[in-house]
Amino acid sequence: MTELQSTIACPACGHRQTEVMPTNTCQFFYDCKSCGVVLRPHRGDCCVFCSFGSVPCPPVQAARRTGAESGTCCAT
Repeated sequence: MTELQSTIACPACGHRQTEVMPTNTCQFFYDCKSCGVVLRPHRGDCCVFCSFGSVPCPPVQAARRTGAESGTCCAT
């Protein structure tokens, strides 16, 4: 079963916020609700949930379940 919520942890201030992940698109930017810093994915990650979330985005979760290539991510 695909998890649709992920807790994003801001590396700048440590604030944690649980968010609902989009299922049909990547989220490239995220504004921290505490300090306002704009988070962007790390190199090699498709979205902020894969870089800063407690749970990766739905397409990565699906790829892991099916044993697809680990680099498979959101369609761009």
